[in-house]
Amino acid sequence: MNMISEYINMKQIHDVLIIGAGVTGTMIARELSKYKLDTVIIDKSNDAGNMTSSANSAIIHSGYDPEPGTNKAKFNVLGNKMYPQIVKDLDVEYIPCGSLTVALEEEQLETLKMLQERSRINGVPVELLSKEEVLKLEPNINPEVKGALYAPTAGVIDPFNLVVHAMENAIDNGVTFLRNHEVNNIKKENDYFVVNTNKEDLYARIVINAAGVKADKIASMIEEIDWAITPRKGEYYLLDHYKAGLVNRTIFPLPSKKGKGILVSITSSGNYIVGPSSELADPDDLSTDAPTLANIKASASLMVPSIPFKETIRVFSGLRATCTRHDFIVEPSKTERNFINVAGIESPGFVSAPAIAEYVVNELIKPVMKLENNPSFNPKVKPYHRMHYLSEEAQIQTIKENSDFGEIICNCEHISLGEIKEALSRSCPPVSIKGVKRRTRAGFGKCQGGFCQPKILLLLAKHYGVSPTEIPLNEDGSYIIDHLIKEAK
Repeated sequence: MNMISEYINMKQIHDVLIIGAGVTGTMIARELSKYKLDTVIIDKSNDAGNMTSSANSAIIHSGYDPEPGTNKAKFNVLGNKMYPQIVKDLDVEYIPCGSLTVALEEEQLETLKMLQERSRINGVPVELLSKEEVLKLEPNINPEVKGALYAPTAGVIDPFNLVVHAMENAIDNGVTFLRNHEVNNIKKENDYFVVNTNKEDLYARIVINAAGVKADKIASMIEEIDWAITPRKGEYYLLDHYKAGLVNRTIFPLPSKKGKGILVSITSSGNYIVGPSSELADPDDLSTDAPTLANIKASASLMVPSIPFKETIRVFSGLRATCTRHDFIVEPSKTERNFINVAGIESPGFVSAPAIAEYVVNELIKPVMKLENNPSFNPKVKPYHRMHYLSEEAQIQTIKENSDFGEIICNCEHISLGEIKEALSRSCPPVSIKGVKRRTRAGFGKCQGGFCQPKILLLLAKHYGVSPTEIPLNEDGSYIIDHLIKEAK
């Protein structure tokens, strides 16, 4: 045995290594946790779901739109049927509100009929509505509307906690999550892969590439590929939850080659979201700009003229991993059967993720690795306390049991100290201010953390036993305190 082999034998060779802890990667990790495997998932960020999965429309699409026969159509329709059980198991807020795709011109009615036929082929229930039926459902839609396609199985979800809770559930069932691990190189050595990261070398018999907008870069470390990821940036407005009824569903324009278009939708938290744009962008560009936002405002106002943009509490952008194949890639490498690419997972990627995960495990991993059921697998996370959803009586009882739930940290969203401590006690805890924000909504209100952010920073510092200067806003290094003038007692 040579020196290199002796060194490798001292290291742990994982059964499966997943690159990317977005919605697809975490759902695959959770699916793998059903089996007695040594699975590790890594991400270059310091949290799960910190990139594309945290900046999207949060729509659970019905599946009427994807071209029949594509991976997008197959996984969208299958995934949509899985979500009612998934949100129960993972304790995630979800509203099966349905969607309307509207026609504002007479000639667009033919396109709606085409989409209705596509829905039939994809096996998705829809209904073609008249002008009067549309306005009865959504009184604030443009009164010039000519008709709409209603898809009752569409919904909206809390995208942040779907990913975090999937990651938590996977960890609770035996998966290892390594944060801040950026892949530099991958090479094949005997019957395993050596994954070189900025932190350490990792070894695995199967590697799953779920790296989002960087998936083509990762795939190219193994072989020359015939596809590429061309990131598209989508900019959004987020409106306050000032009152109910602006819209009650997700309102789409007719889809185009760029995507499903600029939507107006409720969110699972009672806010309204408007967007996204769709323009080619650098894979690290998350900026917003006035001309693009003005175009979003104008386009959305054609569908819903009364949108109160004065209620905007923030604008933001996210990246979509658009693939030059114009479809999801879910397949092994041409040269390495145990290297699996799960790439180009743009819209409808969120709804498709659990179905993609099942396919990867059942169709791509089981043929090359014997899988033994994990007898202790539990599909559920321990339920979370959400004080603002409880009755007054339930709130009083909860506070009696733990007074931390009576101390409000975020006044805008009414988030208690107990809810933040609960997030910190889980197996996938936040390590940044935005990590707390995504899990609990503390900082999501009108002041955008102006009042609660200092409290959260001190809570994180105390929890982790570090100086407040070491707590990042988001990624490591994004510190908001340079130094302490004096120590606060």
